[in-house]
Amino acid sequence: LLRQYLSKNGTSSSNTISFFQHSDHIYEALLNTNVDLDSLEPDSVLDEAWIKDIVKKSGMKYKFAKLKEEKIKENKDAVKRPPADPALLTSRPPVVTILGHVDHGKTTLLDSLRKTQVAATEAGGITQHIGAFLVHLPSGEKITFLDTPGHAAFSAMRARGTHVTDIVILVVAAEDGVMRQTVESIQHAKNAKVPMIVAINKCDKPAADPDRVKKELLAHDVVCEEYGGDVQTVHISALKGDNLIALAEATVALAEVLELKADCTGLVEGTIVESRTDKGKGPVTTAIIQRGTLRKSCILVAGKSWAKVRLMFDENGSPMETASPSMPVEIVGWKEVPSAGEEILEVESEQRAREVIEWRIYAEQQEKVKKDLEVIEAKQKEHQEAYKKEREGLVNLTWKQRRAALFKARKHLMANRPKEKVESDKNMLPIIIKGDVDGSVEAILNILDTYDADEECELDVIQFGVGDIGESDIHLAETFKGIIYGFNVNASKSVQKLAAKKGIQIKMHNIIYRLVEDLQEELSRTLPHAVEEHVLGEAIVLATFDVTVGKNKIPVAGCRVQKGLLDRKMKFKLVRNGEMIWTGPLSSLKHHKDDISVVKTGMDCGLNFEKNIAFEVGDEIVCFGEKEIEQKISWDPGF
Repeated sequence: LLRQYLSKNGTSSSNTISFFQHSDHIYEALLNTNVDLDSLEPDSVLDEAWIKDIVKKSGMKYKFAKLKEEKIKENKDAVKRPPADPALLTSRPPVVTILGHVDHGKTTLLDSLRKTQVAATEAGGITQHIGAFLVHLPSGEKITFLDTPGHAAFSAMRARGTHVTDIVILVVAAEDGVMRQTVESIQHAKNAKVPMIVAINKCDKPAADPDRVKKELLAHDVVCEEYGGDVQTVHISALKGDNLIALAEATVALAEVLELKADCTGLVEGTIVESRTDKGKGPVTTAIIQRGTLRKSCILVAGKSWAKVRLMFDENGSPMETASPSMPVEIVGWKEVPSAGEEILEVESEQRAREVIEWRIYAEQQEKVKKDLEVIEAKQKEHQEAYKKEREGLVNLTWKQRRAALFKARKHLMANRPKEKVESDKNMLPIIIKGDVDGSVEAILNILDTYDADEECELDVIQFGVGDIGESDIHLAETFKGIIYGFNVNASKSVQKLAAKKGIQIKMHNIIYRLVEDLQEELSRTLPHAVEEHVLGEAIVLATFDVTVGKNKIPVAGCRVQKGLLDRKMKFKLVRNGEMIWTGPLSSLKHHKDDISVVKTGMDCGLNFEKNIAFEVGDEIVCFGEKEIEQKISWDPGF
């Protein structure tokens, strides 16, 4: 009642917070006033004089304070500039993304175009994260390529790549045809509304069938020019370098049709393609400039991070002075590592950058508060409904009777409440993920999002991040009894010694599907062993009779072994009309009058179970052994 009064009148008292926790004390204080307790309802509001009197009689002081209204902050966010004047636009190189199924030759194609060997430096020959490269063609034209990973694990990064691109080159192996990741790539291009060129690779192979590829593409609404569509197809061999000039010319021709132009003046706008932490340079991002010209000392914001550009490098690590639209550039000077996919905007000054970041953090907090408030209100509503239900039968009682009834009910609930377990008996595997770059960590987390075997073992990602494995990771893994997975990262000798001392496993990988396979094995190890039965022999009951032992009659089955052997040491099943009647050990096994341990195929025997089971002619006796086998987790990430 007091709390309701204070909330309605915009007042509060820090000195009486604990006082309000004890409704019994309030009732006792009200007894010493002229308030009629039985006339009060749960939603009744006490007069101010009564509240002051109660607080005084409780030996406390009161103080009324006005609630402060929080001022709404002005939106200080940075936004993109309005569209440029067409007169200011100049031609720019096309940004091309190469997509396709894993091992269909995407990286080899880029190697041939750039005359470099990226694939040789990639673990397992599979591209591990997005790279951006500027290719100079013999004709003098320039093309910027985004080398997105072809592995299914990186579908999210591939989708992000198509959103900053102008043209998609879909690489399909002539001998394999359209595969699952080929279909995903087509969908990404369609969602981004990006035109496509089909490069049919490995045409030099004996099993190559380019026409089959074109027909398979029809099923996915990709109609090639040969079939009356508008999608260009080029037959190539990326490994031998066959017809690559034709592919480059097709790309340049399509770019001319698209009339790609950009504004090279004014504040810079761009997109982060990749981000990482470099030991010597600190936070580093690879970005594609989309508007303006980037120079040293430019002030940039991206997400909740900002940078004063200290250094710029091209794809070969050579320093750059400027980066114009469509150019890939490595930017050094970030205060923190922004996420891949974030929008880059240039601002006028460092002070303006700080304002933008402060606003974005504030906006994120407000959004979180809003969500938390929704949860709190839902909980409050739930508690109010429970409170009303609890008090429904107490309306006509006096306050003393109410208190007695509530005390009795709560005492009953406390007595019936089960004791909480100190440790959960649920099967669980806690893990920590550390990756070399933001995109790699995101890709791994996207794979873990497909985990659907919580009933077998709960997978708990307790922490993830970018950078080498440190001592804090070891301490966290020790606390949760978890495993640390590192992807393209290192752990110093001191960290490895600390991990060995504390018994923490550190598992390093540089190919993502190997990491996932390792994780599947670890999850499988947490599962209890399954028991596998293997049949040793089968017998049929030909006759039944009883044997008197002391005062008891024991049912015995006269059997003939049909297959395999019966071993007395093993377990047996009694099967009747296809239904299992009993399972257990034998009490005795005899051939004529002799006790034996094994009966082979074709031999007759008499047997009975430890439990006196009544046999019937025609029953099957099955002898079987049991073997423990390791179970495998049912989770299938799709590769």
